[in-house]
Amino acid sequence: MEQSSPSFLKRVLAVLVLAVAAWFLLKVVISVAMSIAWIAAVALAIVGVVWAIRTL
Repeated sequence: MEQSSPSFLKRVLAVLVLAVAAWFLLKVVISVAMSIAWIAAVALAIVGVVWAIRTL
């Protein structure tokens, strides 16, 4: 007799795998966003320094 749905343990394992993958992808997305924010902040600081030097 063949089961049409996966066993309870397989479902629990699948949920755990999805949770770990989602956590990992969230960390990656946050890291990429923070990298972009740092690059923007550095670029803005450089533009600010250049503007300040030209103003003086």
